[in-house]
Amino acid sequence: MSIATRGSGLWRKVFQGRAIERALATDEVRDERNGALLDTMTQDIRYGTRMLARTPAFTAAAVLALALGIGANAAIFSVVDAVLIRPLPYENPERLAVILHDGDGPVSPANFADWRDQSHSFESMGAAEYWTPNVTGADKPEKLWALHVTPGIFPMLGIAPLLGRTFLAEEGERGAEHEVVLGYSLWQRRFGGDPRIVGESITLDGTRYTVVGVMPRGFKFAPFWATKAELWAPLVVDAAKGREANSLRVFARLAPGVSMRQAQAEMATVTTRLEQEYPGTNRDISVQPLKDKVVGDIRPALLVELAAVGFVLLIACANVAHMLLARAAARRKELALRTALGASRARVMRQLLIESLLLALLGGGAGLLLALGGIRALVALSPAGIPRIETIGLDVRALLFLLLVSLLTGVGFGMVPALRASATDPNDALKEGGRGSTEGITRNRFRSLLMASEFAMALVLLVGAGLTIRSFIALRAIDPGFDPHELLTMVVPVAGSREAAPERRAIFYEQLLQRVRTLPRVVSASAINHLPLAGDEWGRTFQVEGHPLAHPADAPQATYRVVFPGYFRTMRIPVLRGRDVNESDNLSTPAVVVINEFLASRYWPGEDPIGKRITLDGPERDSTSWLTVVGVVKNAVQGDWAAPKHEEIYLPFLQNRSYLEDSGAHIAYQTLVIRTSGDAAALAPAVRNVVWSLDDKLPVSEVQTMDAVVARSTAQPRFNLFLLATFATVAMLLAAVGIYGVMSYSVSRRTHEIGLRMALGARPADVIRVVVGQAMVLAVVGACAGFVGALALGRFMSSFLYGVRPTDPLTFLAMSLLLGAVALVASYIPARRATRIDPLLALRHE
Repeated sequence: MSIATRGSGLWRKVFQGRAIERALATDEVRDERNGALLDTMTQDIRYGTRMLARTPAFTAAAVLALALGIGANAAIFSVVDAVLIRPLPYENPERLAVILHDGDGPVSPANFADWRDQSHSFESMGAAEYWTPNVTGADKPEKLWALHVTPGIFPMLGIAPLLGRTFLAEEGERGAEHEVVLGYSLWQRRFGGDPRIVGESITLDGTRYTVVGVMPRGFKFAPFWATKAELWAPLVVDAAKGREANSLRVFARLAPGVSMRQAQAEMATVTTRLEQEYPGTNRDISVQPLKDKVVGDIRPALLVELAAVGFVLLIACANVAHMLLARAAARRKELALRTALGASRARVMRQLLIESLLLALLGGGAGLLLALGGIRALVALSPAGIPRIETIGLDVRALLFLLLVSLLTGVGFGMVPALRASATDPNDALKEGGRGSTEGITRNRFRSLLMASEFAMALVLLVGAGLTIRSFIALRAIDPGFDPHELLTMVVPVAGSREAAPERRAIFYEQLLQRVRTLPRVVSASAINHLPLAGDEWGRTFQVEGHPLAHPADAPQATYRVVFPGYFRTMRIPVLRGRDVNESDNLSTPAVVVINEFLASRYWPGEDPIGKRITLDGPERDSTSWLTVVGVVKNAVQGDWAAPKHEEIYLPFLQNRSYLEDSGAHIAYQTLVIRTSGDAAALAPAVRNVVWSLDDKLPVSEVQTMDAVVARSTAQPRFNLFLLATFATVAMLLAAVGIYGVMSYSVSRRTHEIGLRMALGARPADVIRVVVGQAMVLAVVGACAGFVGALALGRFMSSFLYGVRPTDPLTFLAMSLLLGAVALVASYIPARRATRIDPLLALRHE
């Protein structure tokens, strides 16, 4: 090796060594800087903690305001996350769809079979049918909520059983369907969680079924429908039932790479072809994501509540920003002295932001406690219609949301006060004697903006609450058509018992009603197949004598009720014309029907409908199928409290061959309605004993008063009202506190000016007018912005308002006056206090 080569290598090592030394030195400097930064941050945190501890009143007020905003947001976010955001608990839930007929209705077996065979956009398609069997055995008889499902439903959902298996393909064939899968709650409640239940037999509606599996805890199928189902059996799809017997709910899983829109397009092609072949059977078919169907009804209300708590948090932040601005003004000398001693503007800003973050974290901690209590209250008060309510809780996602909101809140309300305070000129601050000053427009601009924004957001919430109140009042004013007070109801099914025999069914229910009527405090008693508001709503097409013949697919449809004598008297539904159903209306007398006034006015306007005839048996109009109208009764609410009135027919039970002669379990029940004198619920045990005195193997289910049924039907709007009214009240109080705080601070800063005005002859009324006038100007500015926000909120709320327009002028005016009165009072108090300032003391203080 040459000398030159050895030399160059030596110099390379020297340069490398020096580079390493420089790098190490740089790292040491960086470490020192990082250590120094950490030390100063620690010092700032300690100093900020001491400063907050020295002003406990200020700290408590700020923490309380933030806790209200952050806690309410965390609680509502937990609900929104559980209901709207989290995916459904199935495998690849985004590919699950529900296929609906006629907008939102069930599907006939024949249509389901054709759709399944002719569509290619779906990896699988299944159907389900509601079922309410009676289970008998060692324990008391019990009515269960259950579903018949096609065997492919469970693999479609991708949920494996906890024990055993689900259904095999061949178990969906006639003769091989007597197997069941139990839900976890039923397994625990009825069978004590016995793992040996698989392979055992249970009796449902008098038929033996073999248990083949148990589903895991929390499993629900089709959470928007049949949510109480806790037992499943194979469904045999009988396409021979025709295309008018719509009883199935259809579910499907999209094939890989196929979108919902593509599946909808293909289904449109398939159903158009079927509609041409079978007119009137495949209209208005829609393919919807299963999750959209699950949360569709509740989504708007939850989003409104989420926006409401967001406004509450913003108002709370504005309040705390007011407080920090006032506090920074009081600490002006301290901050100026820190700057004069060498603290940079960034260091001062950091100190103030750390104090803001400490406040936000304290508010978040207190908000966590409020959120825990709020979630419990929400779950306890929420109506049964909210899907997946059992999953609502303060989980990791909600805690992360709370922490993020706390940090963003701390930066949000602390940034502008920190910027303004750190920009203080130390020379001016140190030269001032602490006198009160006349604050100019520029200095007050941010504070005025905050106050106007608080007013605007509070007005938006108050208008939303006002619209909800008006809507709820309109709902409460609806006449249900019957008297729900002192009325007890219960379902008594006879499927699977000796009373289910066609020749015994009518005798049993007549005996039962006769015995119930003899009980003390029973005024009257009757029975109906489906109770208004609380039961199924079956529909039947009908034809009217003398009117043009309609194709079955285009024939009008009426809600179909089957009643015992005395039903209208017991429910106190007025008979407007004709008569009630009576004991003589049986198979040996001409068939009769009672109709509601809506049907009468629509088909016989200006005429007496008594004696007119309708038929339910199709266009052939056999002479034996005509039903003579013998009575017209007042319109009664049917499936939904606020639904518009439509046609309703009532048939005598003792003339209905289906209920008297068929052995199907789907009609082997009646709902008792019992009018009492006094507390209706207290009579339930006695009625139960009467049922069991006739047959101790019969279950008695859905025992409830009609008052409870009516309350449940309006539970969702009442819940919306409660939440919005609560948030609006909190917002109004926070806005009032904010206005009061700003005006009090403004008065304290203007002591010299007010004293000078009064020394020059200003009257107290003049001072009040000036101070209150400033506040009311800001209130008017805020009201203008609030009107715009309230209009937008009203349009969004229109889907769950009833009887009131989203732009209702009375609501807007009333809420504006209410908030204006609050602003007036909140500004008058410090203005009144300002008139008590002694001019001599104010000028001497100067």
